[in-house]
Amino acid sequence: MQKILIIQTAFIGDAILTLPMIQKLKEQNKDAEIDVVAIPSTKEIFNSSPFVSKVIEIDKKQKHKGLISLYKFVRKLKSNNYAKIYSPHRSFRSALITKLLAVDESYSFSNSKLKFFYKNIISYKKNQHEVQRNLDLISFNYTGESWKIIPVLEINTKSKNKVDDFFVNLDTKIKFAAIAPGSIWETKKYPENYFVEVVKLLTADSFTVFLIGSKEDENLCNLIAKKSGDQVISVAGKFSLIESIEFLKRMKILIANDSAPTHLGVCANIPVLTIYCSTIPNFGFYPYNKKSSFITYNNLECKPCGIHGLHKCPIKTFDCGNFIKPEQVIMKIKDMLND
Repeated sequence: MQKILIIQTAFIGDAILTLPMIQKLKEQNKDAEIDVVAIPSTKEIFNSSPFVSKVIEIDKKQKHKGLISLYKFVRKLKSNNYAKIYSPHRSFRSALITKLLAVDESYSFSNSKLKFFYKNIISYKKNQHEVQRNLDLISFNYTGESWKIIPVLEINTKSKNKVDDFFVNLDTKIKFAAIAPGSIWETKKYPENYFVEVVKLLTADSFTVFLIGSKEDENLCNLIAKKSGDQVISVAGKFSLIESIEFLKRMKILIANDSAPTHLGVCANIPVLTIYCSTIPNFGFYPYNKKSSFITYNNLECKPCGIHGLHKCPIKTFDCGNFIKPEQVIMKIKDMLND
């Protein structure tokens, strides 16, 4: 049986955007086993994919940080006898792992670090969506919008019951909306006071609003909830990634920054409105399911200030976020739900 390795050690959003590629790769290689090298925070995502045989965890911040520990990690990998490697992640570490494994076929992008370590280089097209770029990596031919593949993920019974139990005492006739106000990058965060206004406008329209996020977003979500009234519930840190996708399936809409929750919403296949502050949709990470959209203010010379965002606004104005008013966000939400 042929064995294929995917190296994807980037953040949660990048991991989710790799799933359509893995699905199509399995279709192309029905009898192959597909393993994934992933970081601890994304292991759950790949474990939930029915197209992945095994997830191999690499802790690049601690256990596998040094060259010696990385070499030992690769030595164990080598015993799996992979025939092909695909590395959508373009880091030095991914290239080094590929080089040390010395497989017959390896693939990565033209902007990868140490790209000469790979046998096959695929052009990285900046004007495309990340899903399209990843499909290019496996030479999958798509036409029109056929690249817009919703990831297939499976949830175990225990986790599904946990989400179901949460909604047992809630009136299912009420309209539910979710807001994900967090991001690891400060310049990607829509202003907190604006989120409060958006929540108030939604609750005035008979929505119950849930604030979602990781444990790290708990303080921000609790603060917004405290300022927003009774029809707001913070569930930050209460659900895992896969549980969060199941949770979002109950929502009429998700409002999020240009961050991982956007892609969780696409997995749930609900309307997602992504608010772009310092980044832009043209980077290729916008929500792509038919029900979704985005809002951005682009008439600024300083925008974008970086592909990942920054920890603070370089010119101290944060106009990219401040110029997107809550009333505009609500108008966009109404347009999306009425369409």
